Amino acid sequence: MKRRFIVIVLDGFGMGATADAAVKRPGDEKACTIGSILRDFPDMKLPNLEKLGLMNAYGRESAQMKFAPDANYGKAELMHFGADTFMGHQEIMGTLPKDPEMIPFQEKVDIVAKHLKDDGHKVEIVDRNGLRYVVVDDYCTVADNLEADLGMCYNVTAPLDFMPFEKELEIARKAREVVTVGRVVVFGGTGNTMDDLYAAEEIKEGKYIGIASAKSKSYDQGYQCLHLGYGVDPKVQAPTILTGAGIPCTLIGKVADIVHNERGVSISCVPTAECMDLTLEAMKKMDEGFICTNIQETDLAGHSQSSQRYKEILEIADAKLPAILEQLQDDDLLVIMADHGNDPNIGHSKHTRENVPLLIRYRDDKGICVGLRHSLSDVGASVCDYFKVSAPQNGTSFYPLLVK
Repeated sequence: MKRRFIVIVLDGFGMGATADAAVKRPGDEKACTIGSILRDFPDMKLPNLEKLGLMNAYGRESAQMKFAPDANYGKAELMHFGADTFMGHQEIMGTLPKDPEMIPFQEKVDIVAKHLKDDGHKVEIVDRNGLRYVVVDDYCTVADNLEADLGMCYNVTAPLDFMPFEKELEIARKAREVVTVGRVVVFGGTGNTMDDLYAAEEIKEGKYIGIASAKSKSYDQGYQCLHLGYGVDPKVQAPTILTGAGIPCTLIGKVADIVHNERGVSISCVPTAECMDLTLEAMKKMDEGFICTNIQETDLAGHSQSSQRYKEILEIADAKLPAILEQLQDDDLLVIMADHGNDPNIGHSKHTRENVPLLIRYRDDKGICVGLRHSLSDVGASVCDYFKVSAPQNGTSFYPLLVK
């Protein structure tokens, strides 16, 4: 008998602003990703998500989509700071989020440089009209991330023909030890040089300086990337707990790049249809275990501020669901959710702080509402509860509500 817990994350698919949005992310209090898409496309039809309780979770019906009386559903609030894919997925896996600081790298240059020097590294401080960043061991820059909310992340960048990713990662881990921003993003590619990195220098708002990722040519070939989060301990997350107990874990899509899964299988992928097909393949190969898939293109549509593209991606994902649903056996549990919102019509291209849907298929649908959960970690806690292993650091399982 198969026993699998499958989570599909429709990245950025929010259901309306969280109660604390006005305080924790001012400007997002009117955000509603699904509402914006439906206003632009009132005849949108997602028949499989509808059957799973999409409109139940949303709390209202549309012209083409109605409540599903037998669906199991709920919603979840965000516990992490802001609205972030990386921290959202750490929270899903059972991490208790710690509030990071938002600090220009200028305020951390000296402490990072000293910490790396004390560890035996060669360190040079580059000064551009009073704005500084660090070059380590000739081939690795440590500077502001210019793509996320400014001050939220630092980037560690290297041309991998000249510095192995493993050595770059060691440098990033040392920087992570002394900074309190949300993420330290370590990445690089092959085929580029330090001249390309220097040519990609940019200054924003007069106080942030970094290497613009796209201009650095790091993405062109041989790209490798890892995100190091603030206060994230993989040992207390579901994948590490499960694989430590001998239960297989497969991560597909962007989640494979941002969640630690040393003993499991991680498959990077972006195209929605391919991610869904890989999920189906993983299910067919797995008798027992945990699968988590991230559908990133919904989030990318939000960043592009395109409700039409968002609708198209949702339709692709929805059309792929029947094959996955057909593979479910009696003891399998499927959750479809999101990690934050990304309202394409909010007026900016950033994530939005929204509640997210929980659409649940387990045995026969019973019309169970698991309520408004206070953390995305309730999913990780439910995964661990389902497999009868140790609980993660954070979260309250909703699994008992499904087996009453």
